[in-house]
Amino acid sequence: MAAVTGSNVVALKPAARFADPTDRKFVQIRQWSPISGGFGSVQAWPCIGLQCQSKRSFASSGVKAQVATVEQASIEAAQNVEAPVAIVTGASRGIGKAVALALGKAGCKVLVNYARSSKEAEEVSKEIESYGGQAVTFGGDVSKEADVEGMIKTAVDTWGTVDILINNAGITRDTLLMRMKKSQWQEVIDLNLTGVFLCTQAAAKIMMKKKKGKIINIASVVGLVGNIGQANYSAAKAGVIGLTKTVAREYASRNINVSFLDLFHSHYLVRMIQG
Repeated sequence: MAAVTGSNVVALKPAARFADPTDRKFVQIRQWSPISGGFGSVQAWPCIGLQCQSKRSFASSGVKAQVATVEQASIEAAQNVEAPVAIVTGASRGIGKAVALALGKAGCKVLVNYARSSKEAEEVSKEIESYGGQAVTFGGDVSKEADVEGMIKTAVDTWGTVDILINNAGITRDTLLMRMKKSQWQEVIDLNLTGVFLCTQAAAKIMMKKKKGKIINIASVVGLVGNIGQANYSAAKAGVIGLTKTVAREYASRNINVSFLDLFHSHYLVRMIQG
C-alpha cells in the first residue's frame, strides 16, 4: 500500500494574540488526512503574515525536532490506516478524469473505468501513480451487467473492497423528439440510467457487508427542468435523481450514503466524499 502522509497544511486559523513585545500572531496548523477524512493534531507556530518563523530562529534544534516528530507521527498514522477504494466510471476524460485524479491525490486507491478510451485511461492511472497513489484501469460498458460485475470483481480482487462509487459515465445523442430514433433514446437510457442502477446495485452488495460506503451519482439540472433536443438525456438524468433518492432511503440504515450531484455543483464532490 502506498503511504500517504497527512503533512499538507490545509487550514490556517488565527489564534489568540499573545502579549509579546514582537506582537506576533500564532496560527493553528491543522493537518487533514485524506485517508481518515478528518483533521489530526493541532500545532501552534508563531507566524508573521503567511510565513512561519520562530522568535529567535526557525533553525532552532528544538523546533526542528518537534516538526520532525509531528511529521513522523502523521506518516505512521497514514500507514496504519487502509486507504479507501474508489471506482469512477467514465474516468478517462472530462469530469470523470478530474474526479479520479482528485481522489488519487487525496489518498484513495482508484479504479479508472473506461469504455473505449484505453490510452487516456492509462494516462490517468499513471498520473495517480505519479502522486504515490495506486490505480488500475478497467475497460467495460456499465450498461452491461457482466461488465459491471467484472469491474467490481477487479476492485475487490485487487484491494479487497469498494468504499466509494462515482457513477459518472454517460453519453448524449441530442436531437429533437420528432427526429429521435428509438436507438438514440435507448442508448442514452441504457448507459446514463441503467448503468447507474447496475453499478449501484453491485457496489452496494459489497458496502452492505461492512455497513459503510459512499455512492455519488452525477446528475444534471436538465433532469429537473428539461432541455430542447435532449428528451432522452433529460429523462435519464431525471431517473438518476429519483433512483438516488430511493436508494438513499433504502440503504440509510446500513450507513451507506447515496447522493447525486449536478454539473453546476461538481466542486462539492470531494467535500461530499470526505463528509
